[in-house]
Amino acid sequence: MERKDFETWLDNISVTFLSLTDLQKNETLDHLISLSGAVQLRHLSNNLETLLKRDFLKLLPLELSFYLLKWLDPQTLLTCCLVSKQWNKVISACTEVWQTACKNLGWQIDDSVQDALHWKKVYLKAILRMKQLEDHEAFETSSLIGHSARVYALYYKDGLLCTGSDDLSAKLWDVSTGQCVYGIQTHTCAAVKFDEQKLVTGSFDNTVACWEWSSGARTQHFRGHTGAVFSVDYNDELDVLVSGSADFTVKVWALSAGTCLNTLTGHTEWVTKVVLQKCKVKSLLHSPGDYILLSADKYEIKIWPIGREINCKCLKTLSVSEDRSICLQPRLHFDGKYIVCSSALGLYQWDFASYDILRVIKTPEIANLALLGFGDIFALLFDNRYLYIMDLRTESLISRWPLPEYRKSKRGSSFLAGEASWLNGLDGHNDTGLVFATSMPDHSIHLVLWKEHG
Repeated sequence: MERKDFETWLDNISVTFLSLTDLQKNETLDHLISLSGAVQLRHLSNNLETLLKRDFLKLLPLELSFYLLKWLDPQTLLTCCLVSKQWNKVISACTEVWQTACKNLGWQIDDSVQDALHWKKVYLKAILRMKQLEDHEAFETSSLIGHSARVYALYYKDGLLCTGSDDLSAKLWDVSTGQCVYGIQTHTCAAVKFDEQKLVTGSFDNTVACWEWSSGARTQHFRGHTGAVFSVDYNDELDVLVSGSADFTVKVWALSAGTCLNTLTGHTEWVTKVVLQKCKVKSLLHSPGDYILLSADKYEIKIWPIGREINCKCLKTLSVSEDRSICLQPRLHFDGKYIVCSSALGLYQWDFASYDILRVIKTPEIANLALLGFGDIFALLFDNRYLYIMDLRTESLISRWPLPEYRKSKRGSSFLAGEASWLNGLDGHNDTGLVFATSMPDHSIHLVLWKEHG
């Protein structure tokens, strides 16, 4: 057939084909395919692939591509990155997608960083760490050896761990190296707290003492309690020290002078925890910036204003039950906004502005767990056998780590949490250092540490 005649025929056929129904068009194509040879079928296959397999991610505007990508889970996104260089380029450029993926894993997000590739790399690092947590492989252990008698008191700050023992000594350890930085002679220590220059100890001899690290000298001695001192806290800015005792009282002292400013009464059990903290919220009873004192016994948490008035009144008393068979665990969390403690009834969180209970986490898994640390994203808990991490968004336990037969203390001073910033969200840098420390029956200190990233 001549070219001109063929074109005329093709035009006539095309007009007729367009007038057919969809079913008739399909039957026509089936018939033509049955008449085609290998050359025609190969030509048809090559052209159909181009028509049907269109790269929508390449053709769509970037904003629409990003919108569609947000609906995919991160693992699918990583698979999509392998489709082509173009897909990898588009997916890797979507900052919001990778930031959301990191946030869903419990990672802290700095919105000022808008480099998508940075967040993709952070996600890959985050997924590795979360896999280690799920597989119970995120931690490692170590020991500190040096005391010759029971270690009752522990306090951790900025990579340094202080231990107070019945061998009448206190030691300051560098957790990263396991080396003892200072060792000084003291009294029997039931509680310790320190800074760069000094150590404050509460003792079973009913006194509180202040010691100088560099010389080991006792610079102040606080006498007045009639029972063992189980908890101490202080603030240099206020020049105030507070102590909680087995004599059911809390005492407020002038830190530099050593004189008793106030004795707070109202507890009906041993005061096992005192916390001196700056308030971060406003209420009818306090303003942001006010210093607040919390004291706890086995049933109640009392809230006091810090002032030098003789007749200091308790602002509020918190409890989880009137049933005296339900005891509070000895650990207490207070960050200026929320108060958190655990009991057999669950994990309780109070709003400090209103004193209302914001949340009670009651699950079978945490019935016998004690609180170590509490943040915006994670909580650190433990029992006689394991250390646990809870995702507070789902209230589920996501990791655990076995613990040895550690020395148990009803006052909660012989075990503690280490670094706490990761509880507000991991960031790839704060998952290092000490996680947990406890004293052992052989007088050593058992450490649980973050394992380095693989």
